[in-house]
Amino acid sequence: MTSEAGASNEPAAAPARPVKKGWRLVLSNLGQPKVLTMLLLGFSSGIPIYLVGNTLGYWMRENGIELSMIGFLSWVGLAYSLKFVWAPLVDKIDAPVLGRWLGRRRGWMLLSQFVAAAALVGMALVEPRQGQLLLGGVALDQLTVFGALALVVAFASATQDIVIDAWRIESADNGEQQGLLTSTSTLGYRGALLVTDSLILILAAHAGWQLSYELMALLLGVGVIATLRAREPRASEIALAAPHPALFTARGLFDAVIGPFVAFFRQHGRMALLILLAISLYRLPDFLLGPMANPFYADLKMDKETVGAVRGSFGLVATIAGVAAAGLTAVRFGFIPTLIAGAVLGPASNLAFAYLALHGSDSTVFTAAMVIDNFCNGYAGVALVGYMSSLTNIGYTATQYALLSSFYALLGKLLKGLSGVAVTELAAGRTLLEGYALFFVGTALVGLPAVVLCIALALRRPAPADLSRT
Repeated sequence: MTSEAGASNEPAAAPARPVKKGWRLVLSNLGQPKVLTMLLLGFSSGIPIYLVGNTLGYWMRENGIELSMIGFLSWVGLAYSLKFVWAPLVDKIDAPVLGRWLGRRRGWMLLSQFVAAAALVGMALVEPRQGQLLLGGVALDQLTVFGALALVVAFASATQDIVIDAWRIESADNGEQQGLLTSTSTLGYRGALLVTDSLILILAAHAGWQLSYELMALLLGVGVIATLRAREPRASEIALAAPHPALFTARGLFDAVIGPFVAFFRQHGRMALLILLAISLYRLPDFLLGPMANPFYADLKMDKETVGAVRGSFGLVATIAGVAAAGLTAVRFGFIPTLIAGAVLGPASNLAFAYLALHGSDSTVFTAAMVIDNFCNGYAGVALVGYMSSLTNIGYTATQYALLSSFYALLGKLLKGLSGVAVTELAAGRTLLEGYALFFVGTALVGLPAVVLCIALALRRPAPADLSRT
């Protein structure tokens, strides 16, 4: 959807103001309040995910937890892949109490932020250790309680993602602004990942993991501020004002649960299956590598402060460069070419990890690997989010985007729980670092089918909401 110049009250002789396109449109939108709000919401969205995933693996490995258990606990991240199950409720009903005050989108945002913060504090107090924990006079396995709290964080965080994604899509005035908001959201998200994947390591080295997790819970206050300053999107208000059957009736449940999927397949026809398959394989190499990244650094004997410092400096610059490159590419060339480039770049970081495994704790090689990893994943993340955003329908925004993002993550999150077992098996008869190297090469090769599928998408037809306007 493109913006149109409005009628002018000036004399006919006055020159018409040119419609801004390309880079000028992006620059003119940077001053809009919704862009800052999107940056803060993206940051809030990114805070919890590593705290129940990759960073948690570092903490667990330092506490002597086996690689196989670290891999298994990563399955709490399946909440992000199954969020389409409860997304229809988020689309169709208000959050308790808060929905009436803030509106449907913002009410669910605030509730999910409060729940995630409380569960993070609980994780900090329990800690991931083998042993017994007394709660109300009942002895419970400490690691089980810790895992349950991590699952609550993941569930609340996934709910927050559902609503923030819907807010982002519904708040955009046109396709160009959608590209800008997508890049802005990803920048905030990747910034949060750097905080929870790098700066937290420096903090944990000095203040311990418990205080570090408590401070991460406090950082969700950024999302609370953004939620309170955000405006309920007009597209959401229009959709809510439209006549809908009551939710808890046969017709209402069909419209809420089945309707979004019917609309998606009706819109895309036979291409729908190709789209879902491409999305499900797109970030598979990154998901498979994820749970083993931080245990790998621990087994490399890399100092936490060094890891955190490199990620927070060189990694930050590389992330910003990758996000910016993808956003500008999407505006200039469209989503599909950007998607193909991201499919090629994504697995490159896995090969960099394999090279690092064969060179040990070399700080120069480690820095190079972090630069490659952050640039490639920043680019690929924007490419995929932008493409998925272009596929949704107003009225079913939250549910359809949750469906797409669930397909993107489901296979990877199912398989990544076995990553610790894979490394252990590959290391049999070899050194542990050689096992890691083989594992990283294997995960890179897994990315090849996604490249083929993205090319097939390009050959069949262009993306539904191509950003290119030239």
